[in-house]
Amino acid sequence: MNLYALLFLIFGLGLVAWLSARARASRMAHALPARSLHSLPGQHGWYVATWAVVPALLFVAIWWNISPGLVTEAALQTPAAAQLPGFGFERETILNEARSIAEGRSYGAFYPLSEQLAPTYAAAISRYSWIGALIALILAFAFGAWAFTRVKPDFRARTKFERALMLLLLIASLIAILTTLGIFLSLIFESVRFFRIVPITDFLFGLNWSPQVIRADDPGANLGALPLFWGTFFIGAVIAMIIAIPFGLMSAIYLTQYAPRTFRAWMKPTLEMLAGVPTVVYGYFAALTVGPLIRDFAVSLGFTFASSESALSAGIVMGIMIIPFVSSMADDSIAAVPTAMRDGSLAMGATTSETISRVLIPAALPGVVAGVLLAVSRAIGETMIVVMAASGAANITLNPFEGATTVTKQIVDLLTGETAFDSPKTLAAFALGLTLFMITLLLNIVALRVVKKYREAYE
Repeated sequence: MNLYALLFLIFGLGLVAWLSARARASRMAHALPARSLHSLPGQHGWYVATWAVVPALLFVAIWWNISPGLVTEAALQTPAAAQLPGFGFERETILNEARSIAEGRSYGAFYPLSEQLAPTYAAAISRYSWIGALIALILAFAFGAWAFTRVKPDFRARTKFERALMLLLLIASLIAILTTLGIFLSLIFESVRFFRIVPITDFLFGLNWSPQVIRADDPGANLGALPLFWGTFFIGAVIAMIIAIPFGLMSAIYLTQYAPRTFRAWMKPTLEMLAGVPTVVYGYFAALTVGPLIRDFAVSLGFTFASSESALSAGIVMGIMIIPFVSSMADDSIAAVPTAMRDGSLAMGATTSETISRVLIPAALPGVVAGVLLAVSRAIGETMIVVMAASGAANITLNPFEGATTVTKQIVDLLTGETAFDSPKTLAAFALGLTLFMITLLLNIVALRVVKKYREAYE
């Protein structure tokens, strides 16, 4: 059975369960004295509908993951499967082709054996899909019927349904945490494999990054990531923040303290819309506009070696991209300062600029600092602008007209080649990712600590 048809039937049974339970509870409410029914008829309906739908959906999710293995196992039992080669890439390709033909996603195959296995695949897919659909519908009916028998005047349907709803909300909130945990574990396992090949000291403190040629006798000699860390810090935390912090803070001060209400009403949403511009657009802006301008300016200053791909062009555009983020965080922090402090300063005779510099900014500074730390965290994780505007040269330099590269740029380069997955070159991408993950996590923890201290100061 088609998956969409099965989901339609399950939700249809849920609707029938909701209507039936609600009707039964309504009849009880009319037959009993006022307020003798613990829960409303609709709450009884939602309780029964939840039991009719949720177990069936959980089964469908599990079955959808295990049924492909059962189908493949059934196909391997046929005589034609004896012609399959041993375990390897070719065997997997033939099986995938046969499955594609059976599911109608492909109308031809490179291997003739795939076409022989396709009818077996089609029969197994049909058989196991009907088995799964039948079990799911039986579960929906059985659990719904069981819940329906519990609809009684004193049954606490509202309490139980609210508990189920809270559990659903808890699961929704845990999804992001569990996803982050999964990413961290995947990084840590591959990084451990890398550090078994390359000493961690060579990786963290080495000055030579050239993964194109790795020495067999000393893999760590060409995988020193210190130039990448410096490039990430130089572009994302120095140049970008020199642009983003003053312009973001000044725009926040103007919008909160000086701008007319009508001007602020359209200027603030416009600034926030800039935060949603795809980073590839900023990359084009950096590569086609800012980069050539900086090159011409550097040549006029006597830097004849200047190129359109430089750390300065990438950092400036990255800073422009971060301005709305810093402005929004600073705006919220300044707006959170109690109005009584501002009014008290003005009442004592201070000017508006004195009130801003001596009262509002110091009071909002912890929130602004937390916003800046989060902006740095976002800047050092940016990839597309660096790919399009900065060179891939791993240099430790203070000259912004020279090329530089970042951790994210090198991760892209390492994972887009054709190198074997277990080679030091590929595994280095996971070590770089783990390092970047830990740095951004540390910045976010520091930002949260700053915000917490800020709130405690006002309490």
